[in-house]
Amino acid sequence: MKLKLTPVGVAKAAAPEKGRTFYWDEGLPGFGLMVTANCHKSYVVQYRAGARSRRMHLKNGLTLTAARKEAKAILGAVAKNRDPLSERRKAERAESDTLKAVVEEYLTREGKRLRSINERRATLQRHVLPRLGTRQIGDITRTDIVRILDRIADESGAPMADHVLAHLRRVMTWHASRSDDFRSPIVRGMARTSPSQRRRQRILTDAELRAVWEAAGASQHVFGYLVRFLLLTAVRRSEAAGMQRREVIEAEWTIPQERYKTGLELVIPLSDAAQAVLSDVPKIGKAGFVFTTDGKHPISGFSKFKASFDQKVLALLREHDPEAKLPRWTLHDLRRTARSLMSRAGVPTDHAERALGHVIGGVRGVYDRHEYLSEKRRAFEALAALVERIVPPG
Repeated sequence: MKLKLTPVGVAKAAAPEKGRTFYWDEGLPGFGLMVTANCHKSYVVQYRAGARSRRMHLKNGLTLTAARKEAKAILGAVAKNRDPLSERRKAERAESDTLKAVVEEYLTREGKRLRSINERRATLQRHVLPRLGTRQIGDITRTDIVRILDRIADESGAPMADHVLAHLRRVMTWHASRSDDFRSPIVRGMARTSPSQRRRQRILTDAELRAVWEAAGASQHVFGYLVRFLLLTAVRRSEAAGMQRREVIEAEWTIPQERYKTGLELVIPLSDAAQAVLSDVPKIGKAGFVFTTDGKHPISGFSKFKASFDQKVLALLREHDPEAKLPRWTLHDLRRTARSLMSRAGVPTDHAERALGHVIGGVRGVYDRHEYLSEKRRAFEALAALVERIVPPG
């Protein structure tokens, strides 16, 4: 049906009893109004591209004036031997094939089967998507990935680079299984550590961290308090186990040099969360040990306590995934996990390393004796804040 399209005419355009009908504009051939049986109205442009007839729908919500202006632009492109509908579809496909779009689709479709979906999303958003997110996934080269891994290894260590690589590998393998053309650029040999090194450099996933934290709180046992304290302070097991209450003065814990690995005294500013854990630990005996079962000696028998603790952790994991398994982990993994979380929370590398008591090598290590208390305090508060966002309340 042809008529002169006007705002009044568009408003009064009748809907068909079924299907759809078109009102073609007499003033602009190829431009028309489509009305469906349920009274939905939208503008369309009809044209020929070579031997093919094309019908292109304009976006909803346009006024008649705006729609006519857009239709003129489309028909002008057609006059120059272009195919606007084909170009639009190509652009839409390109947008859906960016790495960011593929990652989001992967997390959406596979999320229910992933125990660490939030950790995966955060890791990719922090380390990969800012640099490669807008790129077509098929255009990402092995060199692109190697450069990102080099940067991560330099800034956050080789284990973190391998952690990112593992997440990116899964996304690309998943996409390759759904695409006729895509081939993942990731190949064997791109990891920065050996399998044995990776076992020694394990960090807990968010799901594991939640289960460990919840099990520690539910146990109301000195071992559970120790687990939470290790995560919030990133210290070694032996350093925390021998902790005495007199070592804490005004929210600062001083580990004496004879009990610290480097042979140097270390001051650790305690976050509010770490202080809360200490306040919950029952005071037993008069020897002053914080983590003790008999009041006379530091806690020991870690293997026995951890075996029982792991059963509680596994039970919590299986509340969300009946087939869940708890990979082997150690208390030292909490220190690595804390260091990884600091990076994830945006703590500068130097400050995170100082917080862990690592010795800075070279000339800086010899001459830079500033204790970095303020920087370390901010690092531990950032760690505690991120832990709070990951774990369940309580």
